[in-house]
Amino acid sequence: MNAALNASSNTLRFLTDTSSNGVRERDFLVSGIPGVLWSPADDTGRAPLVFMGHGGGTHKRWPAMTGRANLLVSQCGFHVAVVDAPGHGDRPRTAYDEQEVAALFAARDAGEPEGPVVVRYNAEIARRAVPEWRATLDALQELPEIGVGGPVGFYGLNMATAIGVPFVADDPRITAAVFGLHWPDALAETAKRITIPIEYAMQWDDEHIPREAGLALFDAFGSTEKTLHANTGRHKELPRFESDSAARFLARHLAS
Repeated sequence: MNAALNASSNTLRFLTDTSSNGVRERDFLVSGIPGVLWSPADDTGRAPLVFMGHGGGTHKRWPAMTGRANLLVSQCGFHVAVVDAPGHGDRPRTAYDEQEVAALFAARDAGEPEGPVVVRYNAEIARRAVPEWRATLDALQELPEIGVGGPVGFYGLNMATAIGVPFVADDPRITAAVFGLHWPDALAETAKRITIPIEYAMQWDDEHIPREAGLALFDAFGSTEKTLHANTGRHKELPRFESDSAARFLARHLAS
């Protein structure tokens, strides 16, 4: 199934349309940016949208993305959209991307802290990605099943938090957000401008992000309603039940 429509100056074009187990899945392009939209297979009218971001070195269809999307669609009845970040997934890397990836692996091989490289690189990715995310949201809201003015949430950990904090801070359409697993260095000042309800996840024994750094970013958010979820374990050991918690949090704020 192919469809196209104009949203402001951006074009949303669907490339595929399939359904399985009650979940409709559509690959799309918005002005050349590849993404995927998961929706309830049954047309039940307008529903909230969760804009979701993937982590560094992954892509829009990474297992964590598809798992969280299916949870939000099947349990909450939401639409969920993810696009490939610059230099990830189906998007080519620039010379700068290659340089930073090489620097990351060099630090890892030398046993040096990865944080300085990741923070610097993620800040540059965010600079490029935030306008793309805003344009994608513009286009998706032109769909009748989502609609302009409908509830919008955000869900993104790791690199998606680095992009998500400036994205959410400057876009009043986002009314609830789930963040986590990032350093405060480039984000704390911007996080102060975020006042919507948030849920934040961190790993108490994170080998990359010091405990005090994770707490500092959580503390920086200007929200009066914010919840910290701290679990024992290393950086990549975030419990899967945190996805269930995020779904309940977003349902509480988007479906009410």
